[in-house]
Amino acid sequence: MRVLMVEPGGPILVEGPVEIELADGSVVVCERPLVALCTCRRSRRHPFCDTSHRRRSAGPAGQAPLSEHG
Repeated sequence: MRVLMVEPGGPILVEGPVEIELADGSVVVCERPLVALCTCRRSRRHPFCDTSHRRRSAGPAGQAPLSEHG
């Protein structure tokens, strides 16, 4: 497994496929060529990232919400 990128507040990107052993001893497998692993523990798909680390904040009136890493 090779780590490709670690962004503060975001996921760890690694080359797949990967096998991850969780604290309870169970093993999770992902066959994708690039895997995003959650570091914030907000993901509903933990240990995989579902972009829950992004905060959504409303822009000025009439504009769509902005997405930020944080």
